Amino acid sequence: MCKSRKPDAKTPNSREDRLGAALRANLARRKAQARGRAEQAEQQQEQDGPETGEASGSEE
Repeated sequence: MCKSRKPDAKTPNSREDRLGAALRANLARRKAQARGRAEQAEQQQEQDGPETGEASGSEE
């Protein structure tokens, strides 16, 4: 006797929950990467010193 398998009510919700959690984790990772890149760029600018356009400035 073969039992027909009924889809659980939790299956779609659990899938949606998993997908939502994956999206949140991905967003958090991307934000962390963006923060790291911004920090790195800021440190690079500090090491390079002021930009030539700002340093030379026109003194009239």
